[in-house]
Amino acid sequence: MTVTRSLLCHMNIVLSDGSTADSTKASGKPARLNVGDGTLSPAFEAQLATLAEGDKHRFTLEAIDAFGESNPDAIHYLDRSRFPADMSLEAGVIVSFAGPGGSEIPGIVRDVAGDSITVDLNHPLAGHKITFELDVVKVL
Repeated sequence: MTVTRSLLCHMNIVLSDGSTADSTKASGKPARLNVGDGTLSPAFEAQLATLAEGDKHRFTLEAIDAFGESNPDAIHYLDRSRFPADMSLEAGVIVSFAGPGGSEIPGIVRDVAGDSITVDLNHPLAGHKITFELDVVKVL
């Protein structure tokens, strides 16, 4: 797919309870959103279609159009012996696994029961309805 336009935006990602899950303003570095390269859902891209430099736009997407639904096949039950002996494993800890081509796949420890470790490889925001607050810094 070909990028048709890119936007540099400061972005707040807000959960349905009103809490902010992430914000580019904290780092001072706007996010680059590429329209047309397949990385964004069609519903997300539709929200960007008419935005111009200086625009502020707030919109809410269902989970399927934001970070996807939570996939039960991405939850794995692993034996403690598969982790380094000195690794602290408790609910909420993020662990990395080797992915294809040397990529890293992050997983979140959801539960520890004896030697059984439940690891969730879904995106942390999968399954959540998300509100996006965008401030368009530049259209490229």
